[in-house]
Amino acid sequence: MAKITAGLGTSHIPLLGHIMDKGDSGDDKWAPIFDGFQFTKQWIREQKPDVVILVYNDHATSFDMKFIPTFAIGCGEEYRPADEGYGARPVPVVKGAPQLAWHITESLIQQGFDMTIVNEMDVDHGLTVPLSMVFGEVDEWPCQVIPLAVNTVVYPSPTGARCLALGNAIRAAIDQYPEDINVQVWGTGGMSHQLLGERAGLINKEWDLAFMDDLKSDYDKLAAISQVEYIRESGTEGCEMVMWLIMRGALNHQINEMHRHYHVPVSNTALGHIIYENADLDVDNEEDKA
Repeated sequence: MAKITAGLGTSHIPLLGHIMDKGDSGDDKWAPIFDGFQFTKQWIREQKPDVVILVYNDHATSFDMKFIPTFAIGCGEEYRPADEGYGARPVPVVKGAPQLAWHITESLIQQGFDMTIVNEMDVDHGLTVPLSMVFGEVDEWPCQVIPLAVNTVVYPSPTGARCLALGNAIRAAIDQYPEDINVQVWGTGGMSHQLLGERAGLINKEWDLAFMDDLKSDYDKLAAISQVEYIRESGTEGCEMVMWLIMRGALNHQINEMHRHYHVPVSNTALGHIIYENADLDVDNEEDKA
């Protein structure tokens, strides 16, 4: 049977991809950012996931004001890095996992989630930067990826409670998949930042650290945060953190926090990163699940 073994949360700041693509990640001014992912690179080599379900938001690359899905899942064979206005990133093509993706899609729809199914799309920094930060510079990504795009750009975004429930539903889908594969779920985006307007450059370190503290065991509290509160406390783009709740909802209630990293500022943005592993449980019952 397939099994979700771990979850990962990380910011997907486009500047980080640009720094890596230029080969400047070892420079003194950038080293404190990338040093926080050294543990992760070793950890992922040991974990060897077969498939990563990567939750991210599209930045008007494949979806724009003409077409805005709340939840979209990629069921295609592959996804090419997008040209975001300055050429596509020089990173490998992302290989999909269509058989598993279609299984998840069917299960989610039967559980009441009306997913938008996408077979062809290019993927922007929201997806490729996390892959680069975790796997480093590679000739090909060492696992298959299922993109799961969430609308956090155009109001209204899905609630934290709905995102947490979607994570629960993803876990239920994986539990019913017969192939013996190692699956991880990554939630990306955030943390606090505002790119435009009078509060451009806003960073709320206290809010970010409290979010990371509560994510492990008090996620129901986080699920109750409204979009207005996200905007007030963490900036107009801070609501991207609901995508971390999808990752958390896909894990068991009992987890082990393996690593945490936080750094400010990065391109007027707070960077957060966390790794969870599902605790080994002898009995898999309802109270063990989020």
